[in-house]
Amino acid sequence: MNTRPQIKLEQGKHQQQEVILVKFAHNQQITNRLKELFPVRWSSSLWSWTIAKADFNLSRFFETFRELAYIDYSALKAQAKSTSPKIVKRDYSHRSKIELPKGYLELLKQKRYSESTIRSYCAYFKDFIHHFCNTDLDRLTQEQINNYILSLVQNEKISASQQNQRINAIKFYYERVKTGERRLFSIERPRKSKQLPKVLSKEEIQNIILNCNNIKHKCILSLIYSAGLRRSELIKLKLTDIHSDRGLIRIESAKGQKDRYSLLSSSLLKLLRVYYKQYRPQYWLFEGQSPGQPYSAGTIGKILKEASLKAGIRNRVTPHMLRHSFATHLLEQGTDLRYIQELLGHGSSKTTEIYTHVSKRYIEGIKNPLDDIFSDST
Repeated sequence: MNTRPQIKLEQGKHQQQEVILVKFAHNQQITNRLKELFPVRWSSSLWSWTIAKADFNLSRFFETFRELAYIDYSALKAQAKSTSPKIVKRDYSHRSKIELPKGYLELLKQKRYSESTIRSYCAYFKDFIHHFCNTDLDRLTQEQINNYILSLVQNEKISASQQNQRINAIKFYYERVKTGERRLFSIERPRKSKQLPKVLSKEEIQNIILNCNNIKHKCILSLIYSAGLRRSELIKLKLTDIHSDRGLIRIESAKGQKDRYSLLSSSLLKLLRVYYKQYRPQYWLFEGQSPGQPYSAGTIGKILKEASLKAGIRNRVTPHMLRHSFATHLLEQGTDLRYIQELLGHGSSKTTEIYTHVSKRYIEGIKNPLDDIFSDST
């Protein structure tokens, strides 16, 4: 028989705000932990503790209380099922029946576009052909193409990044494949969002790595952070890419088909040697369950999520945030922006400059004018 206390989670409203109700019989240990680790408020009208829905993370809640209480979240599942909109799956069956114009695929390969870009361009251009199946593509006007893109944005709700890729797939045909009569289209593109990169502190990075009990997982997360790697770059690393004598890592055919070198931490090198003796990878630095096969990109996200929850980080953490944190921490310790650009493999310094907006070194050096106002009045 289950003697543990029960916590029941429900969805509700409190003071015009969507909240999660946390209900349980009086238990001081649960109350203390709830108040210590979550932004809770007591509602006497609902006779329950409440957490703003935007601040609630079910996985973290489970991690925190699963050893202390039985958690009943059946009401949350039922409410989510009843309110979730029906997802209409788009029909792309036409793609298998449509042939690309002669030279389209061949030129993509000749120009050494990445496999993922080739797949996207081919799929999106087939959609374009399908839409204008009764029209000669070479006679389409700029207005017709713009209206096509607009219909995708309004009716299909495509993302800004997909909108850009679809535009590029169309422009590739008119500007690269049709070399006989080069046509330039100024198709309307989405406004670029100016989101700042999400960055973790050094203490948070340390807690995440320390909460990896598996040495292989610890090496993977440490390497992404300490070399500023993209997830795709890490899984393509070979044993021969680790230049221990020079303290460098070689990254081949990264984004834009560019090679570069990045830093190899001396602390990590010691850890990698222990890892190698234990796992004996054959070709790739990190291999999956089958010897000689590269590690799964999806698994990296899972091990990071698990380590972050154990470290007590309530917000979502992604592998790319480790790369952002590497760049920001280098900037904060005084590394020249041009060197950071080279380490990250950025084609333009403007891309790297975004880290100045999140660096504490730059922000903390600014004197707040309110301090002068208060000092003058005292």
